[in-house]
Amino acid sequence: MTLTWAGFLLGCGFGVAARLGGFCLLRGLRQLLAGDAGAPALRAFALALAVAIVTTQGLVWAGEIDVSQAVLLRSGFPAGGMLVGGILFGLGMSMARSCGARALVLLAGGNLRALVVLAGLGLAAQASLTGVLVPVRQLLQGLGAVQFGGASLPAWLGGLGLPADQAALVGAGAPVLALLAFALRGGLLRRAPREAAMAVVIGLLVTLGWWLTTHVEVDAFDPAPPSSLSFIGPVAEGLLYLQVAVGRAFSFGPAVVLGTLAGAALMALATRSFVLEGFERPGQLLRHLAGGLLMGFGGVLAVGCSIGQGLSGLSTLALASFPACLGIIIGACAGLATDYSFVKGEQK
Repeated sequence: MTLTWAGFLLGCGFGVAARLGGFCLLRGLRQLLAGDAGAPALRAFALALAVAIVTTQGLVWAGEIDVSQAVLLRSGFPAGGMLVGGILFGLGMSMARSCGARALVLLAGGNLRALVVLAGLGLAAQASLTGVLVPVRQLLQGLGAVQFGGASLPAWLGGLGLPADQAALVGAGAPVLALLAFALRGGLLRRAPREAAMAVVIGLLVTLGWWLTTHVEVDAFDPAPPSSLSFIGPVAEGLLYLQVAVGRAFSFGPAVVLGTLAGAALMALATRSFVLEGFERPGQLLRHLAGGLLMGFGGVLAVGCSIGQGLSGLSTLALASFPACLGIIIGACAGLATDYSFVKGEQK
């Protein structure tokens, strides 16, 4: 099996699980801010992250995968720039009513608003990577550069003097225990068993992504950095491939995007939930487009999205993922708190 096909199947699994479980960080934050103390979607996200950390770190400890060359694992990074990028992404997520991954799942179910979000996201991301927004991105990427004694939380703790085994145990164990305590405290397993089950599946898929990019079709002379589920760069790359496919290879990231669409569409058809939906007012179109543009630029600046950083990045315990994820939560909560339709209980 090629890595491209493996990415497609990985995406299919994610699309199925995300559609069945309604998996979405924004949905969870919305529940929490709306006064739903249970917030099952947010607890499901925490459960998925706990599973991803346990399984990823377990395979690292067993020597089955090596994530040390992953893009996010670096001891020096622009914490300020990544925080700003996360805030912009979170604001865009609240405006667009979805993140990139959720937009793919919604589009697969007939939501044409998500198509506008993805078009804006892909356009802004590509413009930030290779286009007219590169100078702006480079300027913001210089904000708040920091240097740590290690690239991951366990490595940093080890640099502070903890023995390697204790640093690994504390660095991975403390976050997992906190996440599990939050995830299971609200009666998630009893209140939303399907969401909990799909969260576990998604956590395992994150680790599977690391394993696939470590073991499948690896070029021993020019190995690519390992990666897992992520949707900002891959959506942009996939849209670019549609326009200039000649001479370009269809790679792992866009294959995951295509697989997510396929898996979610299959579930939408199987559950008879496929319904074509559009915009009711021009203002909604502008809002969703602006949200997609903000997510594209912010996601590139933060080096990931609510999945790429919030699950895949944090599963490696990369220190660079923490400011990005903090920014995403701040931006999303600020956007939801100031959203008139959300405050009035009209959020869709």
